[in-house]
Amino acid sequence: MPETYRYLAEFAQTWGLIYFVGVFLLVVAYAFWPTSKQRFDDAARMPLRED
Repeated sequence: MPETYRYLAEFAQTWGLIYFVGVFLLVVAYAFWPTSKQRFDDAARMPLRED
């Protein structure tokens, strides 16, 4: 049983790291994508708008 646990733990750690690095890179790419600039600028000014 310890060998199986060790194998599953190493598998989860390796692929979990790869998964979270990939998600992080996608979020960063979305945040810095040129077409998102206008949307983020509008959201930043939203509290200053008067209705």
